[in-house]
Amino acid sequence: MSVISDPIGDMLTRIRNASRVGHPEVAIPASNEKAAIANVLKDEGYINEFRVDGEGTEKALIVKLKYVNEKSVITTLKRVSKPSCRTYVSSQDIPRVRGGLGIAIVSTPEGVLSGRVARRKNVGGELLCYIW
Repeated sequence: MSVISDPIGDMLTRIRNASRVGHPEVAIPASNEKAAIANVLKDEGYINEFRVDGEGTEKALIVKLKYVNEKSVITTLKRVSKPSCRTYVSSQDIPRVRGGLGIAIVSTPEGVLSGRVARRKNVGGELLCYIW
């Protein structure tokens, strides 16, 4: 068993790789934070749905990817805040990704939110990743 030093980076890499080869779904080791990120992706229309299967340490987050005309809706996932270098932003400094065509995902005191929602709620936090 290997230890993953960046579980969110691993999640994004698994989604990126599965979408590039056209898999309909991808299994990821589950955690509450990963489920919250998947919920933001679903709310913003980047994935169809997700669910948590299994019990205890065998929990898996199953993400159903979304395709339009056989092309993935997700073109790029970019990790911003890493375990070696955390990146924090205030609500005014949350970036607009690709002129509003993408989203930033922010971990705030109110939970994991898209950049748009965090700006609206006037909360900042750790800038996890960009997706477009």
